[in-house]
Amino acid sequence: MNISSLTLLPAARELETNSVLRELVRAHRALAELKGVALTLPNEGLLISTLTLQEAQSSSEIENIITTQDKLYKYRIQAAIEDPVSKEVARYAQGLTVGFHQVRESGLLTLKTVKQVQAKLEGNDAGFRKLPGTVLENEQTGEVVFEPPSPELVPSLMADLEKFAHDCGDLDALVRMAILHHRFETIHPFYDGNGRTGRILNILYLVKEGLLDTPILYMSRYISQTKSEYYRLLQETRGTQEWEPWLLYMLRGVAVTAQHATQLVTSIRDLVQATKLEVREKHKFYSHELINNIFGHPYTKVAFLKEDLGVSRATATRYLDALAESGVLIKNRLGRESYYVNHALVHLLFNLPELKL
Repeated sequence: MNISSLTLLPAARELETNSVLRELVRAHRALAELKGVALTLPNEGLLISTLTLQEAQSSSEIENIITTQDKLYKYRIQAAIEDPVSKEVARYAQGLTVGFHQVRESGLLTLKTVKQVQAKLEGNDAGFRKLPGTVLENEQTGEVVFEPPSPELVPSLMADLEKFAHDCGDLDALVRMAILHHRFETIHPFYDGNGRTGRILNILYLVKEGLLDTPILYMSRYISQTKSEYYRLLQETRGTQEWEPWLLYMLRGVAVTAQHATQLVTSIRDLVQATKLEVREKHKFYSHELINNIFGHPYTKVAFLKEDLGVSRATATRYLDALAESGVLIKNRLGRESYYVNHALVHLLFNLPELKL
């Protein structure tokens, strides 16, 4: 492939066309609203713990790694369950969380962080590939339509990408994010997990730029609903270097998913408030830590509550059983262990409407 396409770009004024500028206004407005709504929750950990699993499921689904949220939450309760698919999706959530904490602490999006995110996803530390990447062929003709850069070029291309991520040039941050994603997927630096890692990088870049405080923008749902368009535009942009269609696609995705996330976070916030009032009215053991537990763990268990509240196992059991008896939670069994479901939150999370594209 033409390596210059991975190192050179048109001037900002050529990339930020009138159409792109209009979409930038819409996307930034939607992100600002989402950021503001997220701040109305008393504990950001509620969103990080709960919603990263939503992103993990959607992103993995794009790679045909399919599981349900019910299985993912059960896997969190009993990681010893033999469910390799849920284990793989759960690693995505872990990778996203690891990357988020590193970016927020350092203010940087480094190659070290990128490698650690991918290592967590794949459960190994193989690093950059030292073999040729996957070649894409025309299904009808067998013609090679895309071949990733040779492995000896990957370290220098990724170093250039790291510099681009921290360049304080004229490009809008969202335009830069869209280009970063495209170039990362084109370099295809790892043996596996490139798609999922690239989607995590979108979120981490928004956090690095201060456009979000928490990793709660779920572009993967948008990409999953527009999968054929996503792959078509990836490839067309590689060939033509005409960036406007790709930029418009990504910016629309930011706006649509930010609006959807704002509605979801607002619903969660309202549900937290309603549950606080209900628990206060019915139970003397109400505490902020208790509410954080049953919203941070939609499927919770005695061990989780014991740790979060610093109480004995007997006390944690008594609290959860009382919440189940009053209807705040629903008690279930998984093997020999009981778990408790925040059914109102789960209903909200499991029945999300499709994005309005």
